[in-house]
Amino acid sequence: MEGPVCQVAWGCYVLLAISIGAHCAMSSDNLACPSTSDLRTQPVAALDKEGIGPAMMSIPMIACSTSLSEHHSGGSGTNKNKQMVEQLQRYGVISSKKVVEVMETIDRALFVPDGTPAYVDSPMAIGYNATISAPHMHATCIQLLEENLQPGMHALDVGSGTGYLTACFATMVGPQGRAIGVEHIPELVASSIKNIEKSAAASLLKGGSLSVHAGDGREGWPEHAPYDAIHVGAAAPEIPQPLIDQLKPGGRMVIPVGKIFQDLQVVDKNLDGSVSIRNKTAVRYVPLTSRDAQLKGY
Repeated sequence: MEGPVCQVAWGCYVLLAISIGAHCAMSSDNLACPSTSDLRTQPVAALDKEGIGPAMMSIPMIACSTSLSEHHSGGSGTNKNKQMVEQLQRYGVISSKKVVEVMETIDRALFVPDGTPAYVDSPMAIGYNATISAPHMHATCIQLLEENLQPGMHALDVGSGTGYLTACFATMVGPQGRAIGVEHIPELVASSIKNIEKSAAASLLKGGSLSVHAGDGREGWPEHAPYDAIHVGAAAPEIPQPLIDQLKPGGRMVIPVGKIFQDLQVVDKNLDGSVSIRNKTAVRYVPLTSRDAQLKGY
């Protein structure tokens, strides 16, 4: 059953890439309109049994047609961030008021490389063969984890990159909760902390309820386990057992799983300790691997 779904998803991806290329052919800013090769190594919108896919597929072209001029025109970044979130609402990616609130609170522009169009619905390279996911993927993952990101809960963000989702999670669980980012590239850990310090989550970082650590995310972060919510931002060939072990009974993990063909899997740990797994949608993420393998591009 996995094969046909993935084939359809890849077909949609090819059409999407062609559409973006055609739509943005006259743009002089390549960063605003990712190439097919860029998309091939990033999370992409795909068909979803629950209807997310078709909405996602429409967003990149529309974002590409509006955000490039906004990026160069000055004006309020807060307003542009709000417009990005409203666009995700219009296309059915976000249905939760809480997700809207947190994504409007944490400005994406503070977490992307300087000079890149922050509000385009596309993944962005952040160096070290790593990426920040597209806004629609962030929205999808936050919404899937929403019930496990209530005030006072504990959240783990594996492959935290520039710190965006870690900041979102911290905002949701609040000062009485705990949000942990784990990233195996020390330079990204350092830059993500600087990003968070400029964001609305700065007080949570200063207060200690938000922290980012250098480490192998495949091993989780046992110090603050168990976690109500775990997000993994890279594709594992199979779900790492330490992450399952560190998931609290009643907790939920969202993780892309697979090599060539990948699925965004929702892992729920039942109160008796058993685990239920379902596929949410076909995706394409960079691999969850060792630091050395990532730096070598494997």
